[in-house]
Amino acid sequence: MSNDSEAEIESQQKEVIQTGEDYIQSLRGRNLKVHLFGEQVREPVDHPMIRPSINAVAQTYDLACREPELASALSPFTGELINRFLHIARSPEDLVMQNKMQRKLGQLTGTCFQRCVGMDAFNSLFSVTYEIDENHGTEYHNRLTAFITEMHRRNCVIGGAMTDVKGDRSKAPHQQDDPDLYLRIVKRTEEGVYIRGAKAHQTGCINSHWMIVMPTLRLSEEDKDFAIVGAVPVEASGITYIYGRQSCDTRSMEGGSIDVGNEQFGGQEAMVIFDDVFIPNHLIFMDGEYEFASMLVERFTCYHRRSYVCKCGVGDVLIGAAATVADYNGVEKVTHIREKLVEMSHLNETIYGTGIASSWQSHATRSGCYINDDMLANVCKHHVTKLPYEISRLAQDLAGGLVVTLPSEKDLKNPETGPLIEKYLKGRKGISTEDRVRILRLIENMTLGRNAVGYLTESMHGAGSPQSQRIQIARQMQVDFKKELAKSLAGIKSSEREQALENLTGYLARVFEPLGSGESTDS
Repeated sequence: MSNDSEAEIESQQKEVIQTGEDYIQSLRGRNLKVHLFGEQVREPVDHPMIRPSINAVAQTYDLACREPELASALSPFTGELINRFLHIARSPEDLVMQNKMQRKLGQLTGTCFQRCVGMDAFNSLFSVTYEIDENHGTEYHNRLTAFITEMHRRNCVIGGAMTDVKGDRSKAPHQQDDPDLYLRIVKRTEEGVYIRGAKAHQTGCINSHWMIVMPTLRLSEEDKDFAIVGAVPVEASGITYIYGRQSCDTRSMEGGSIDVGNEQFGGQEAMVIFDDVFIPNHLIFMDGEYEFASMLVERFTCYHRRSYVCKCGVGDVLIGAAATVADYNGVEKVTHIREKLVEMSHLNETIYGTGIASSWQSHATRSGCYINDDMLANVCKHHVTKLPYEISRLAQDLAGGLVVTLPSEKDLKNPETGPLIEKYLKGRKGISTEDRVRILRLIENMTLGRNAVGYLTESMHGAGSPQSQRIQIARQMQVDFKKELAKSLAGIKSSEREQALENLTGYLARVFEPLGSGESTDS
């Protein structure tokens, strides 16, 4: 990396981030253009609706400090310990440790901690840029490695921006009436390119230091201007963030700590508008190589669909909340209550098992980076589109109707109505009414409220909606191979198998006949 490149990156983040508090301080004073409720937010760090999502990211740093063997890794580029979210996987164990870290963070926050996209973008790009360079003689892999090395030195948060707003889904990017509906290059100079467009549903984008922009689907030659991958600082000129609403999100602005359900942690999604944003050449990792767009998307989704084991960490919290409310209601030993908790646990571990299996069954790419098993990754994500909904249904079943009819925290603390609520919403002896209300609010938060965004709807549509997993599973389910297995055991002669054997026998005869007669061959 050139001195100018290093200086540019240095200007974005001067101090090495080690703790969660270091991270929070690194977000201050960046002059981001963030819009929420029709107004521009001057300092996102201090906004009561945004701060819980920042706290969730901060946990990724604090966990690395407390449990470095779980949430840290040794950088192959700097030789120093780095946050595991920045690591390039060099073995199946690296991928498994990612999953274990993700589950732990789900347990600690009960929500989305917003760093998986960046981690999976780094790993997918590491192999794809290597193979682009092999085919085109470009320098993308060296550029990416230099950028990753600097991010390791700074210990930054990287966001990935893949999902375009798409417009008319029946048309390719170049066919859209408004070409800005897919992110594209609008101007080229000797120094770099300018991009325009928008990315939707961007998890943790405001809480990141850098974003990696990527194409969202397979591209054709006519779509070359849409085949752009590059790194952009989140405070770059020309970027506008429009913060997304979440269910019950304004409860964090009402004061009090009960009604919000999870006061400390939350997720974040925003729309990102790019209005002629500049990317210098040294931060461009694909520029027009449209034939590699599908490889990038497929490798990214392979990593990311297996990353959804984070949902079983959140599921652990919800199972715990459901068991707690049953205890508070005095029914924890009732048979059908126990059976529902068993079912919730069975579903939750199914998600984890398929994700971990995908990581263990990984293989090395030509770049040396390991990628997990694609079939099992899609099975994992397809489970995630269904099973959290059933876990949530069972949690609401165990909670009872009070989970959606509770009086407000202000009524609980009102001198006139508070004593009435304390008396009539009392549960088992020895448990305070407030504690019973708090656990019910947590279940509401996770199944209906703000953190249901990350546990339910985002589980449905994140990393591709359900049909995209079914397409990948269909491509890889090897039906013909399995039919042959069945026919063989059933004693059914297969004309295809016999024909293949006959072809092989004929080929071998043609190859070795000249050798047997003393003639030479070039075969």
